[in-house]
Amino acid sequence: MAPTLKDLPQIQSLLDQQGIADLVSRYSHAETVHALREMTGDLRKALLAGPVSSFPDFASVAFAARVGARIEAARAPSLSCVINATGIIIHTNLGRARLAPSALEAMQKAGAAPSNLELDLASGKRGSRHTHVEGVICELTGAEAAVVVNNCAAAVLLSLMATAQGRSVVASRGELIEIGGSFRLPDVIAQSGATLREVGATNKTRIADYAAAIDDSTAVLLKSHTSNFRIVGFTSAPERRDLAKLAQEHRVILMEDLGSGVLIDLAPYGLGDEPVVRDILKAGVNLVMFSGDKLLGGPQAGIIAGRRDIVASLKSHPLMRAVRIDKLSLAALEATLRLYLAPHDPMRDIPVLAMLSAPLSEIEDRAHQLAQMLRGIGLMETAVCESVAYAGAGSLPDQDLPSFAVSVTHPDFSPDQLAAALRRAALPVIGRILHGSLMLDMRTVTEAEVAHILSAFAQISAP
Repeated sequence: MAPTLKDLPQIQSLLDQQGIADLVSRYSHAETVHALREMTGDLRKALLAGPVSSFPDFASVAFAARVGARIEAARAPSLSCVINATGIIIHTNLGRARLAPSALEAMQKAGAAPSNLELDLASGKRGSRHTHVEGVICELTGAEAAVVVNNCAAAVLLSLMATAQGRSVVASRGELIEIGGSFRLPDVIAQSGATLREVGATNKTRIADYAAAIDDSTAVLLKSHTSNFRIVGFTSAPERRDLAKLAQEHRVILMEDLGSGVLIDLAPYGLGDEPVVRDILKAGVNLVMFSGDKLLGGPQAGIIAGRRDIVASLKSHPLMRAVRIDKLSLAALEATLRLYLAPHDPMRDIPVLAMLSAPLSEIEDRAHQLAQMLRGIGLMETAVCESVAYAGAGSLPDQDLPSFAVSVTHPDFSPDQLAAALRRAALPVIGRILHGSLMLDMRTVTEAEVAHILSAFAQISAP
């Protein structure tokens, strides 16, 4: 006889069974009850949806094992590794920059034991966490001083609060950017306690526009590098040197929000759209802010570099404690920055830069390798095709990166279903759907990850 709602067991009766009682001892009463309620709830929904042929044997070892598996699934970490086969190197949704092995090692050491985070080992007195990276940042950028906070938005907010609160900030209309998550620069300026004075037009702003806006209330001329979009055509903007001269004449601060900053010239690799931090400071910008986890290739951080007196005011500002960088990110950032110094080669040793500059032939070989391996497990149709990859995270927005991808179709799955199945793999694989096929771009896949992609497809194909 088909079961009915009346046949669903009470939770307490299930808890009285030996196999379930063992789960309570192994995990907890609350977790076991929650799992049982979910499983009986699933059965109730199934009954309401239509006839059910039978219920599981609630007293069996197999049922207890299913309850245990449900608890283990709930206990599994929410944050997990995935394989990025999207072709977007610095993918915000996938954690942005891969860290170099030395950065990971530095984080492990900083987390595994006490450290001299805020201890001066020479004097035995309290030190500053800023000293661990300030020297190397200054060496790499030519800045007089530097300080690091938890992200670039915090860097902008802190810099404006410390220099322009209660005063005005002059900025071009064409540079009032919005970054990810709908955070807009005008809102950050307002939150800092400063008043925004917009100048120029969306596509054209002249040095005279800035000059006309400066008055006794002006504290900062704010320039923002439009790293996540481009305005093309009938456009113009003042040179940094001209803005620097104007700022100096009126004794105001010239500040630039770079967003994604680079420490070396990428032009030799066909990636010449991003200004180098050293060149910006050399042009006369007093303070520059940029991210640690974009083109720099490190952990999430907001780096502030520039004039010594301004940086000193940031270090002593009350907001600094709220936005300070943590010890693990600080350790990873220091290790990443040191990869820019000889004898290291950052284009080889920093994963983001290595992927940006990887030879196209190497990417094509990896695509053919994966396609051949996938054909070996049958069912799927694969093809190697030319692709376009991107830097991502608002970096190099109009810079296409030639790449190669493996196009995959499966007789039993639509492209969306195939993508969903791969996201459920033990090590999820994230691709993109294009022209009715799932595309796996090999510019963002490492040699070691090819075997894991094969394993994910094998799970899908298993009977």
